[in-house]
Amino acid sequence: MVEWPFGDDMTLLQTELLAQLAGTFPRAVAWRNLADGSELSLGHWHTQSNRLARGLMARGLGAGQRIVLAITEDEPFPWLISYMAVHRIGAVAVPLNTRLGGPEMLRILAHAEPSLLLASDRVLKAHPEVGSALDLVASTEGSDPAYLRWRDLLDADSARIDHHLSPLDVADIMYTSGTTGAPKGVTVQHGGLSSTDRVPSNWLGLGFISSSPFSTTSGSLLICGPMRGGLSGWFLPHFDPAQWLEAVAASRPVAAFLVPAMVQLIVAHPDFESADLSSLAVVNIGSAPIATETLRHFGARLPKADITCGYGMTEFGAVTSVPMGDGGQHLGSVGKPLPGVAVRILDPDGTEVEVGQVGQVSIRGNRPRRTYWRDEASARATWPDEWLLSGDLGLVDRDGFLWIVGRQKEMIIRGGHNIVPGEVESAIFEHPDVTDAAVAGIPHPVLGEDIAAWAVLRDGHALSTDALRAFLLERLADYKVPRRITFVESLARNEAGKVLKAQLLTGDQQRSAS
Repeated sequence: MVEWPFGDDMTLLQTELLAQLAGTFPRAVAWRNLADGSELSLGHWHTQSNRLARGLMARGLGAGQRIVLAITEDEPFPWLISYMAVHRIGAVAVPLNTRLGGPEMLRILAHAEPSLLLASDRVLKAHPEVGSALDLVASTEGSDPAYLRWRDLLDADSARIDHHLSPLDVADIMYTSGTTGAPKGVTVQHGGLSSTDRVPSNWLGLGFISSSPFSTTSGSLLICGPMRGGLSGWFLPHFDPAQWLEAVAASRPVAAFLVPAMVQLIVAHPDFESADLSSLAVVNIGSAPIATETLRHFGARLPKADITCGYGMTEFGAVTSVPMGDGGQHLGSVGKPLPGVAVRILDPDGTEVEVGQVGQVSIRGNRPRRTYWRDEASARATWPDEWLLSGDLGLVDRDGFLWIVGRQKEMIIRGGHNIVPGEVESAIFEHPDVTDAAVAGIPHPVLGEDIAAWAVLRDGHALSTDALRAFLLERLADYKVPRRITFVESLARNEAGKVLKAQLLTGDQQRSAS
């Protein structure tokens, strides 16, 4: 295990950061809900989380106990207050994706064994079996007398609780998206919740717009991310490209975080070419690879903005980022390793490959090492030593920039040829009529595997499978061109914006000729 290299007093944890900023800038806006214009000040966030923390302690909750947060994006402030309160008493937050089905939620509850569920009324009404799974449940609106009311947990005393937290204490259990298998609970220590220890000396109050749910890995990094730079977080609960473009034009944020799926929808929207995006100075794109053509199209409308792509994963946190001022020289790359992070590329035998060669991305850092909650076998396979085996395929170029090309499990072996789906997807994205695409391997009786593609077309545009195949033959080797192409209205994605390829494979009924 990589030990945490700093003393406790040198690491400003999230609860400490909020307390410090609330004392200095109590009236400053920490978060704004763009859906209704409501605001959460630093001071109110601090005092309300203290009140809730005391209320939780009065119910017998404390250090090490798991508390599940099943609060929807429509209620960002109760989510943020609850999250900070859980940490204040030394308990462990278990953020839940509220779009999961009831059985999926129940499996997570059984695995995490929480002592309390804090949930939105909408979740409890949709999945009553989830509310019945625990003895202690509180609902945010309190419309059902069967549950406690969230606001009744707030103690009258708003004084800060001085529970000592170590950077090595577990803060969260983040359940993975499960795009390639059953979700696993990843333990995240307090010292690994940020890639920077910056504390602003003044409060700029400028906007940082995001639509990533706080229950996702990328969203969790933004809980305190903007305020470390003196910025206010502006939250758009439900991403819609038209609303996002309108919000940027009207509210004029200086920074934004997007996942690739959001960028694709923005670029494809008819208002994109005319929208006023001039306020944006920095746009960070993360959580999944993005097609170079999409990035190029997006960047052309923001010539004065720094567009930085990053890479991270639940099992590690933030790994890389494109340095500010790169100016598109490494367009499509996810950047260089962050300070304290090392990356190497391995062949199937575990040997480091040469510069420019594709292999599995392996990561090591000086943050507290994460692991899987109550799953030692999977943990040993993922962390065989101090290096994390990511399962992602990538390469490092001569400038030290990392390029992610796909998932190791998604590698297609067609007639002895190794094909990375991401390369084929990038070529499909180059077609002007395509707005979204996914590629996966399908069984073939002779070749072992063949290539299938799913594509979403721009509204009002028509394209034949033969025309798209001919387009790809001009850009790819013939054995990389999908022989099975399906046009669909949309691609199913998880909360992090990653395509759920398993659903495409099981639901692929109408196919083009082989």
